[in-house]
Amino acid sequence: MENLDNEEEEQGSLLSQEPYDCAFCGEENEVGVDRSGARVQRFTEDCAVCCRPNLLSITIQHDNSVEILAEQEYEA
Repeated sequence: MENLDNEEEEQGSLLSQEPYDCAFCGEENEVGVDRSGARVQRFTEDCAVCCRPNLLSITIQHDNSVEILAEQEYEA
């Protein structure tokens, strides 16, 4: 049972909620980041406040730190 708990802990540390500021309204949002995936991830996420689409570029550094760049998917 102990080995199973350790595996769950290791997998849990690969998934995290990371903050970013909306490129439109500036409000803080969170996005789920999977560190077991690609080192560079790019996708669209709607702001939880203003509902506009943010184009997120997520870079996972070699030390597992996360850098998030949020851009407007279109010019408003």
